[in-house]
Amino acid sequence: MEVPRRVWSLFEPLHAVTYFAPAARAAFVDAGLRGFWRGYFAGRAAPFGAVGAGPVVAAFFGFAPGMVARALPDVWSRASPEAVLTARLEGARAALGDLLEGAEVAEVAELLSAAADEVELPGRVLGAANADLPRPEDALGRLWQAATVLREHRGDGHVAALLTAGVDGCEAVVWRAVLDGGELPASMQQARGWTDEQWQAALHRLADRGWIAGDGTATAAAREAYAQVEALTDRLAAGPWERLGEDATRRCVQLLGPLAERTWVVLPKDNPIPLRPLPPV
Repeated sequence: MEVPRRVWSLFEPLHAVTYFAPAARAAFVDAGLRGFWRGYFAGRAAPFGAVGAGPVVAAFFGFAPGMVARALPDVWSRASPEAVLTARLEGARAALGDLLEGAEVAEVAELLSAAADEVELPGRVLGAANADLPRPEDALGRLWQAATVLREHRGDGHVAALLTAGVDGCEAVVWRAVLDGGELPASMQQARGWTDEQWQAALHRLADRGWIAGDGTATAAAREAYAQVEALTDRLAAGPWERLGEDATRRCVQLLGPLAERTWVVLPKDNPIPLRPLPPV
């Protein structure tokens, strides 16, 4: 497995506690943000400041504009961006403190922070907005913030790869759902806020491209195209690890493995991100 994908699979869960761990969700509620999606939208968008729906529709990409507009700018009447930034850091710190311990936390926090210092900022709106925030002084805070910068940097690159493939936000979600099959399609549609009409229209557009067969399954062409998107995403995420160096990256992966495994205790296996554990190497 490519280095950028392997290391992403290990730091992404450290960021995801922000949305699912009880301590993290409680911090959002205490700040005035009741409900999962208020915390999610406010938490991810807070580095932008008190923006409206437009920049978030652009940066988050796969969410229906109507769903975003229901959350923004309303969330800023409930909690300021500054209060949300404080809540998400304190919540993540509390959540990770319940899950992680040992000297390896301090070491991996420094390695991950060094990688986060190497992210490319041009064209990476979410990565850059998070990289612009002050670095926490404690190891858990630095670990979480570095994971957040790196995952948003990678996500910005993934959006660029999807745009290069010529798909829009709804098509990207439908494409992923059809590729995964099972129960994911219905849950993904609801989680991203797309109407039945929008979902069906995207299905028809993908079928016209030859990506969905008559029985509703993904074609070989769809799988090949998605593999190209993922490969481009990995290439666009590789820079920080190349600059960190092979030895430091290998050590980072070694230390992150057990920490990421512990975080899955509080991450739902059917979470709506959707984040799934990657198989071991």
